[in-house]
Amino acid sequence: MKVNLGSLQDRTGWEKAGVRLPAYDVLQMRKKTDDAPLWVHFGAGNIFRAFIAVLQQRLLDEGLSDRGIIAADTFDVDNIRMVYGGYDNLAMCVTLNADATIDKEIVASVSEALVAQPAVHPDYERLQRAFAAPSLQIVSFTITEKGYALRQMDGSYLKTVEEDLANGPEKARHAMTIVTALLYHRYRQGKKPLAVVSMDNCSHNGEKLQNSILEVAKAWQENGFVPDGFVNWLSDETQVSFPWSMIDKITPRPAPEVQRMLEEAGIEDMAPLETPKGTFVAPFVNAEKAQYLVVEDKFPNGRPPLEKAGVYFTDRETVNKTERMKVTTCLNPLHTALAVYGCLLGYTLIREEMKDEDLVRLIRRLGYREGLPVVTDPGILNPKAFIDEVMEERLPNPFMPDAPQRIATDTSQKVGIRFGETIKSYLAENRSMEQLVALPLAIAGWLRYLLGVDDRGHTMPLSGDPLLEELRAMLAGIELGRPETCGDKLRPILSNRLIFGSDLTACPLGEQIKGYFMEEIQGPGAVRETLKKYMKE
Repeated sequence: MKVNLGSLQDRTGWEKAGVRLPAYDVLQMRKKTDDAPLWVHFGAGNIFRAFIAVLQQRLLDEGLSDRGIIAADTFDVDNIRMVYGGYDNLAMCVTLNADATIDKEIVASVSEALVAQPAVHPDYERLQRAFAAPSLQIVSFTITEKGYALRQMDGSYLKTVEEDLANGPEKARHAMTIVTALLYHRYRQGKKPLAVVSMDNCSHNGEKLQNSILEVAKAWQENGFVPDGFVNWLSDETQVSFPWSMIDKITPRPAPEVQRMLEEAGIEDMAPLETPKGTFVAPFVNAEKAQYLVVEDKFPNGRPPLEKAGVYFTDRETVNKTERMKVTTCLNPLHTALAVYGCLLGYTLIREEMKDEDLVRLIRRLGYREGLPVVTDPGILNPKAFIDEVMEERLPNPFMPDAPQRIATDTSQKVGIRFGETIKSYLAENRSMEQLVALPLAIAGWLRYLLGVDDRGHTMPLSGDPLLEELRAMLAGIELGRPETCGDKLRPILSNRLIFGSDLTACPLGEQIKGYFMEEIQGPGAVRETLKKYMKE
């Protein structure tokens, strides 16, 4: 059996393979979506397929909606063509249960998948039609934190952004300029209301998205490409809202053991693919069962009843508290600490790291002792219960194939939130920094990781990061076994507010992080020795 529209007619065969199928007419849904779209989503990757698309499938299955989602990607044309186009826009979603079983489902809620680049005319023109439709309610995003960034570490514009601001909406190439151009098209076609919703895993995601779009629009206004009214429209949240959200679901890279299980069930063509741009994709997506999506309920043109699929709709303050709870304390900082130390210590699976007493002590202290004291209970989710689930069920899940190398991607874009927010809370509340041990140790571990040498003294590959070359250049000359080569090379990094959200050299943490780092570069095995020294409790 193959994942395509024709094969859906063989319901008996799929049911024998234990695969749940859509309970609605897929072709009819696609026609209705084409006629009157409700939802466009940018970032057609794993978290979208395993979570967001499944939410809409639940509504379709229950007859609570009759339209799907238009998926779009500004970056990788081949992801759209190979994974969506090659499988009739269907996805095999696999839930990884803690008992090493899997649940399988074909998700068909994506009505079409489009390349969001002005130069790709048929796709972009279709997106323009969708943005012009009065029926459109939601434009959402899972493009990662770096997708919103317009500037480099020194504060100057990224080259692509600089060119886009000078060339105007018709020649946009960056994700934020492309989206702003499409919003301008909606403005010109009737100024209908819309919710523009970041569902990315970062603090104040709606604010980040709003700021980037407004910055682009104002630059185009100054350069004469758009009228004042467009900026005013974007600035009026009764017309264009930017709800905040908190999302949580681990979706690791497609695992070979999952591919094998699918093939043993008689499902063909499940092999992962790598696009020419290096995106690792597959016709299936595997993910944990636990999932949370909390969204500010601000939708000026209406929205689907996603609360019936498990989404929490609430006010901005509650979203912010929930997001801070998860991103700055209860999951993401733990994940990042495990990622950098896992790479240094030779681990390839997060679940195996959870058998390492030193690493477990590190993240337990990081979460329970150092993070929880500055977390406000959001009311809808309990922080202690949340972190208990993370520690006891989610991270140790014996069937989760998540790798520290994946989590280590783009760490420079994450540390300011995952660690910096807790630091700012300690400073704001005049709390003693002396109780912070695991947090500065995690930051020291990241800096040690950037040397590209593991704890055995062997060269190791580093995960992608937009600041990787710049950061490694700052650390150039530091040698394992020769701590005297460090000098004052850490200061430009630790003092960078764009990275950490504050100047860490202006508080005791700066010297503490440097001290841990110096211990970790003493020689082979020094990382492990440092962990044991400070994680005795």
